[in-house]
Amino acid sequence: MARVKVVILNWNGRRHLERFLPSVVATTPAGVGIVVADNGSDDDSLKLLADDYPSVERIALDRNYGFAEGYNRALAGLSADYFVLLNSDVETAPGWCEPLIQLLDNNPRVAAAQPKILSLLDRSRFDYAGAAGGFIDRFGYPFCRGRILSTIETDHGQYDDVRDVFWASGACMIVRADVFHALGGFDGRFFAHMEEIDLCWRAQLAGWRIAVQPASVVYHLGGGTLSATSERKLYLNFRNSLAMLYKNLPPRRARIVLKVRMLLDGLSALVYLMQGRRHFYKAVLQARRDFRAWRPQLRSQRSERVDFIPPTVYRGSILLRYLFGKRTFGKMKVGE
Repeated sequence: MARVKVVILNWNGRRHLERFLPSVVATTPAGVGIVVADNGSDDDSLKLLADDYPSVERIALDRNYGFAEGYNRALAGLSADYFVLLNSDVETAPGWCEPLIQLLDNNPRVAAAQPKILSLLDRSRFDYAGAAGGFIDRFGYPFCRGRILSTIETDHGQYDDVRDVFWASGACMIVRADVFHALGGFDGRFFAHMEEIDLCWRAQLAGWRIAVQPASVVYHLGGGTLSATSERKLYLNFRNSLAMLYKNLPPRRARIVLKVRMLLDGLSALVYLMQGRRHFYKAVLQARRDFRAWRPQLRSQRSERVDFIPPTVYRGSILLRYLFGKRTFGKMKVGE
């Protein structure tokens, strides 16, 4: 059994496998297994793997279960101490994997960690999906060291310290296998988006830490499955964010935060409507409706430690901070 397995979830991603899998094979150290879990693709991804990468382990799922449940089903059949979850549109750099493994080896209370994630399109800049470690504010809005809302910083080594964060990016995340399974994996109902933040929150409620290891560097293309202009992506982000807050916040705090979020999300919907983006307006309203219908199921699955808010939550509002001109992470004190 390989002690560490790199697991890539693929759905109709032959072009990404052709472009990015060679870097993974070339830079992953000996003894670390590489697995591609295919999420019911109807292209010839599996044929490409069989013909060109016979050493890469293959898992064929019967249909597209989404990112969250797809990984749950793939990892359920694998044995390892650590899983490295890697998007199919990520290029890995030499020496990317070893620092992540060493971080977990040397820090037994760290459940998951991410590398420094840079943009493949501009390697001097951070990537939107994770940058140098993720956080959320008091109202559940995610941001990163190196990316706040739509402002993305250039990497000057300003965030090269190893530190605790609130969430590790699903674009590239190492996670202890026993912790992943003990937590029940990702919430498969999320399908995609916010599931890694929810998992990291649940890990912290269970007493674990989440970290970033910038000595490891990868380059992410992004938008490989759902583009930034996708109403489906917008819907999933809004719906799943509300569900995550309801599941993991203390009940009294959840009531307050959700009222604020419903107001802010409603304002976002009105902005989309005034901009003529009626499909986005409808997506936000549908997300709110579906969350309300979902609440009875979520209520019975709330964390046993709902009285606890992790110290890595930013206690202010990232939206207000941004509006007042503070648009980079800089020297923010979060969880320190």
